[in-house]
Amino acid sequence: MMRPKHISEESSWLGVEIFQQADKWIWQLSDVEVNALETACNQFLDKTSALENISSSTFICPSLNNKLLKIRNQLTNGIGFTVIRGLDVSRYSRLQIATIFMGIGSHIGSPRSQNAAGHLLGHVRNIGSDANDTNTRIYQTNERQTFHTDSCDVVGLICLKTAKQGGESLLVSAESIYNEMMKQNANLTNLLFKPIATDKRGEVEVGEKPYFSIPVFSWFNDRLSVIYQRQYIDSAQRFDDVKNHSTDLVKALDLFDSLANDPSLNFSMQLQTGDIQFVHNHSLLHDRRGFEDWSEEKEKRHLLRLWLTVPDDRELPPNFSQRFGTTKVGDRGGVIVEGTKLTVTID
Repeated sequence: MMRPKHISEESSWLGVEIFQQADKWIWQLSDVEVNALETACNQFLDKTSALENISSSTFICPSLNNKLLKIRNQLTNGIGFTVIRGLDVSRYSRLQIATIFMGIGSHIGSPRSQNAAGHLLGHVRNIGSDANDTNTRIYQTNERQTFHTDSCDVVGLICLKTAKQGGESLLVSAESIYNEMMKQNANLTNLLFKPIATDKRGEVEVGEKPYFSIPVFSWFNDRLSVIYQRQYIDSAQRFDDVKNHSTDLVKALDLFDSLANDPSLNFSMQLQTGDIQFVHNHSLLHDRRGFEDWSEEKEKRHLLRLWLTVPDDRELPPNFSQRFGTTKVGDRGGVIVEGTKLTVTID
């Protein structure tokens, strides 16, 4: 299938340019909009506290429907990310914060399990895990994550507590990386369209391999999609049936990484307390810088996370089912293994 030498889409932005266009990606909530979210939250909690059942039909905020639909379209067909700002989380209980966050998310997509434990609401914080352990998920440490994608259509975060220092969020366009790679070395770029083993880090479905083999870049239905986590690609080399990386493949991966880390392509933002960020995983990669945490437990950096499957998102190549379970639009992604039970934990 013929691929273009250069991709020109809204999502093929350059970091140095999009950073200066904050009006495109920051939604500053008005008092009226905050009140609408509070009303929807209270109405939901008056009936149930079972956040596993939250949906666009149970978290009702008609005055925001059009805006939330625009956000969803911006994620899947536009620049690929947004930040919602202006929520004073100090005014709410943890249950209320989780309800508002998951309620907003429900108008973008449906939540998916983020780990073998079936957590629909993730907690991103340093729990002291060893980043070098092949069963550790990097978000459980204070180390830099490096640019990667998650196993869902859209990932959402709400910031409850910021770090003492560091922890900035970084974004980069996969299309912009592709464009620059094609300029520099088309042959190396082509190698990233071939399947590459990526470690599942111990979260393995019954009867499946402990890794999946999907290309970093996929050109399907005239769209470029990306799936990437370099640490997990490297750690998959531990499996006996995984072919050793060739010298050229390592060069291709290194070029990809160097471009992802190019400050002209990427940009960083420091999420403020109460900020909500949504990112499209098929067109963008995200990262988090390492951070120094507070010594007091209650002040430590803490974000809540959603993985969402989006009803009108792009189609994905069949081989994505190795990681997403299925490629069915609106019903794909997440981590489901034997014994997984879907649940929401707010603490």
